[in-house]
Amino acid sequence: MPEVHINHLDKIYDGGVQAVWDFNLDIADGEFIVLVGPSGCGKSTTLRMVAGLEDITAGKLVIDNKDCTKLPPKDRDIAMVFQNYALYGHMTIYENMAFSLTLRKEDKLVIHRKVMAAAEILDLKTQLNKKPKQLSGGQRQRVAIGRAIVRNPKLFLFDEPLSNLDAKLRGSMRRELILLHKKLNATMMYVTHDQTEALTLADRIVCMSMGHVQQIGKPIELYDKPANTFVATFIGLPPMNMFDGKIESGKFVCDLFEYKLSGEIASRLSEYEGKNVVLGVRPENVVCGGDINLHITNNENLGMNTLVHGKIGHKNIVCKFAEWCNYKVGDEIKIGFMPDKIHFFEQPVMGTNEKGEQIVVEYGKAI
Repeated sequence: MPEVHINHLDKIYDGGVQAVWDFNLDIADGEFIVLVGPSGCGKSTTLRMVAGLEDITAGKLVIDNKDCTKLPPKDRDIAMVFQNYALYGHMTIYENMAFSLTLRKEDKLVIHRKVMAAAEILDLKTQLNKKPKQLSGGQRQRVAIGRAIVRNPKLFLFDEPLSNLDAKLRGSMRRELILLHKKLNATMMYVTHDQTEALTLADRIVCMSMGHVQQIGKPIELYDKPANTFVATFIGLPPMNMFDGKIESGKFVCDLFEYKLSGEIASRLSEYEGKNVVLGVRPENVVCGGDINLHITNNENLGMNTLVHGKIGHKNIVCKFAEWCNYKVGDEIKIGFMPDKIHFFEQPVMGTNEKGEQIVVEYGKAI
């Protein structure tokens, strides 16, 4: 499997709309990279530029030491699996998986060997004589993946392949993809808006918003050390609770509460004395007992833990307690934050769009 180098990629559409800005990424041999972000963030556009389905406005794409920036898709030696399975309904599963090799006029024995090998990996050997309409959604997606495997490409590209499946099937297909990656030791790029898929599948995650890369790193790095306020609230479920306030005399002060900072954190934030900052704390890092009053608005028991929704003054927050709780609407409890698990960020830079609506121009960087 090859290395992939993506340098300073831009995509500007007719009319001057820029979808991707200065995208840079080096992918190691056999690495599983997941591009994640909300709709419209540029992740699928980036994948389509790598596939050759979108022209690259600026920048350079190198796959296995070969400049592919301007090559047509058929010359890039990549295979792409789409959200839509795109199977031929009149063909058997065997014929669907063999189709690209048949077009290349490869030897029939070679085709048979490759199809049977892929069917073995994907547990499809008993389905090869069936038509796509006779298979479940998960089996059809495996056929689409099998069609990619038989080509033995240098790079696998996946564009939200599991989004049409129900929740149970998505979970089982995620596990199958992890095993498939290990079996093939293949280089893969995978696009999703689902952070659970990103966290469970990726060797490294590329988190995108507004056409820009916000952070690249291992899943645990994005979870434990988010680079800015966007990554902090996008990665993690439920999202991180965020509070606007100031640093004053070794404390975080806002109109809802005051929080005394530990020595190391206070020292690190001393240069922000008197400045506006954002405090972030994940729901699972909120604890019972403390100095902050929480007014309960909802109690969701999930078995092994409970999501407790509430208000601190006017601010809605979520707590995730590792126990079964039976709070009622209107209950008042005291909470605190794990001191070694709180995050601080600079204030985001705000602006207005053409409709006069307030928008984030630049996310607040981690402090």
